[in-house]
Amino acid sequence: MSKYITTPIYYVNGEAHIGHAYTTFIADTMARYERLKGEDTYFLTGTDEHGQKIEESAVKAGKPTQEFADEISATFKNLWDEFEISYDQFIRTTDEDHKKGVQKAFEAMYAKGDIYKDFYEGHYCVSCETFFPETQLVDGEFCPDCGRTTSIVKEESYFFKLSKYEDRLLKHYEDNPDFILPRSRANEVINFVKGGLRDLSVTRTSFTWGVKMPESLNDDKHVMYVWLDALMNYITALGYGKDDANMNYWPASTHFVGKDILRFHAIYWPAFLMSLDLPLPKTIGAHGWWTRDGEKMSKSKGNVISPKEVADAYGVENLRYFMLREVPFGQDGDFSQRALIDRINSELSNDLGNLLNRIIGMSGKYSDFEIDSKDVQKYHSKELDAMNEALKNLDGFMENLQTHRYLEELWKLFAIGNGAITGFEPWAKMKEGKVDEALATVALVANILAKASIMLSPIMPKTTNIIADALNFEINNESYKDLVLGENLLKLFNIKKVPPLFPRVEEPLMEEAPVAQPNAPKKEVKTDKKEDDNLIEIGQFFETSLKVGVVVEAEEVPKSKKLLKLQVDLGEDTNRQVVAGIKEFYSAESLIGTQVCVVANLKPAKLMGMMSEGMLLAAKDEDGLCLVRPEKPKKAGTPIG
Repeated sequence: MSKYITTPIYYVNGEAHIGHAYTTFIADTMARYERLKGEDTYFLTGTDEHGQKIEESAVKAGKPTQEFADEISATFKNLWDEFEISYDQFIRTTDEDHKKGVQKAFEAMYAKGDIYKDFYEGHYCVSCETFFPETQLVDGEFCPDCGRTTSIVKEESYFFKLSKYEDRLLKHYEDNPDFILPRSRANEVINFVKGGLRDLSVTRTSFTWGVKMPESLNDDKHVMYVWLDALMNYITALGYGKDDANMNYWPASTHFVGKDILRFHAIYWPAFLMSLDLPLPKTIGAHGWWTRDGEKMSKSKGNVISPKEVADAYGVENLRYFMLREVPFGQDGDFSQRALIDRINSELSNDLGNLLNRIIGMSGKYSDFEIDSKDVQKYHSKELDAMNEALKNLDGFMENLQTHRYLEELWKLFAIGNGAITGFEPWAKMKEGKVDEALATVALVANILAKASIMLSPIMPKTTNIIADALNFEINNESYKDLVLGENLLKLFNIKKVPPLFPRVEEPLMEEAPVAQPNAPKKEVKTDKKEDDNLIEIGQFFETSLKVGVVVEAEEVPKSKKLLKLQVDLGEDTNRQVVAGIKEFYSAESLIGTQVCVVANLKPAKLMGMMSEGMLLAAKDEDGLCLVRPEKPKKAGTPIG
């Protein structure tokens, strides 16, 4: 069975940031994982180069639009090549074959009656390249997605009959629960569609930088809407519109996207495919955003992270491991050098690197670097069973895109290995003359490292190849079938010495972005407006995610006069644990089954040793405290705002 894995195509109005790298690392990991299992896999990435934003950015840069697009696209491709991303194709929407495929799709939808010409007048956000009805605007003016000011645009346009596919889309979501992962994201899409779909404007006349209309329509003043153009890349890359050379890979196994573009991929894209009578992708995986030290990244704050700078300082494979281990897929993640250093030192250096160094040292001292697995089953059947059980769990985590759980489970193998050395003390066995037992423990750890390195290879391919070379085998589908699926052990071999794989990091290796000091004197600024230090921009407000939650469990925290520990359903795959200081005003029993309002994107914090993954909204005055609650019952996870 073939597999087709894609990243979104990245918009060329700026260079790659850490979020782009995260998406690409996940897709690359999945592609490598499928190849390891022996699947015929095609991996696509590339750049999105049309639209008004690109045209305007090129003007600001003082360059022809194509030259500007060429330069920015090259920075993405060069970075992915430097990171050794294993893509099979890097597509650009300025490629001639892509343009022809988009024109063919437009003609097919037009001939079917799914595209028609009319006039459009509405609020348009240049940043999002999207029209919004007035009912969706914030304060009648601001974009609901990015918070920027919209402008009223009236122009002739071709429209796609999106409304026609409303029922079919809802049925597809219902029949295919894994179409959107994590499943908690599906609720947002379903609710949007249930709210009613308007026909979609799919051409523009106000700018020229886009795919031209098909010659058969004889309408040169229109260019195609950037999302119609961009989404088609997933099939034009396979030859749609040209020779269909690789269309056997369609439908896609997984489209990886950021949560901000989920609506386009989970509503517009399936509707376009339905119109073209093409099958829909199996899964759309929507990941969260990355913040830096708890703050959303922005150029104005000067805290945007360059993945190249991090990779140059800490190593690209350490960065890959950190990003895929640090955050559950679908949730927002926070980047800090201290968190990265902690993962390198504790998990990579101590758990993995030190384990390899220990058996190299012991095998050199006890057996002249020769390792034989002949007695491992005899002395370590319990450890082998535990290892094989953990290995069997890995595929399910990867299939559900939960790389953090995959790595968490994989690290159980290193715990087994380190525990075996501590518990069986090979050095003591050698002194007692129990040579076979000592060497069996060393061989057990060698096999643990071999099997773990195979399964770690999609995340850290270069590092695991070094480990495999030291253990005298190659990581490929054959060793996967033999050592992992077959549960076989390494044959007699001589281990090689290798330098430490993960040198400890004592201090941050990158210069930190300056952080404003809370008590620093403010620079006086003259203004005609009244002084009001607490005013915020609308975009700042929308950075906070407020949701309705249902308390499903509640208990008192021992030794605390104020804290209750709650399990709150926010419509996600798992409940959130929230530790709240409301014990003086509410009993645990009174809260079970009630609804609360939760700050859902707050950075997790520990209170009395317990992790709290959100905060309840409450009001307090001289009469006491009361929780803020919905006026009427709402579904768990319903957004507030």
